Amino acid sequence: MGTTIPEPQRGLTFDDVWAALMEGRKQMEETFRRMDERADRLDKQLGELGNRMGEMVEHLVKPNMLEKFQRLGFVFTKAYADAVIKDENNKFIAQIDITLEDGDKVMLVEVKNKPTTENIAEHVERIKKVRAYADSRNDRRKLMGAIAGVVMSENEKQFAFKNGFYVFEPSGTTFNILVPESPYSPREW
Repeated sequence: MGTTIPEPQRGLTFDDVWAALMEGRKQMEETFRRMDERADRLDKQLGELGNRMGEMVEHLVKPNMLEKFQRLGFVFTKAYADAVIKDENNKFIAQIDITLEDGDKVMLVEVKNKPTTENIAEHVERIKKVRAYADSRNDRRKLMGAIAGVVMSENEKQFAFKNGFYVFEPSGTTFNILVPESPYSPREW
């Protein structure tokens, strides 16, 4: 009695392995494409949610804003939301969430659900751009800035004050306007 040696099985060829790898690659690419599409949709939905939250904050602060600033000595006669500033060539300069105007002052208000120091720094740059544009048009009114938010940490408040901004802080069903105090003061551009 002897042992039986099994017949050798046919091995995979290089072409078989290559075809399997290419099919796997194709499936992975399709999976990544679908994941990218889902991530894009999620980013869009989150952006829309963030915009809606910002709109809610705007609706919270707008109704009493003129009155509250009047208590601080301002007499703003114009108030409007979502101002888009473009130059003569229709080139975008800035968008301002809420703008308040009187004869010689303009308050530019940035509204965020939860302002960050980056948002505040961006608002400083935005005001500088608006100042440069106003100067080019011989508009010498003083520009001032404010930050409004539902949730703002002490760090962000102090950073806003350091930059000379007024800060809108929720208080029950309304809000308070906090004025930068020593060593800081309201800034004019």
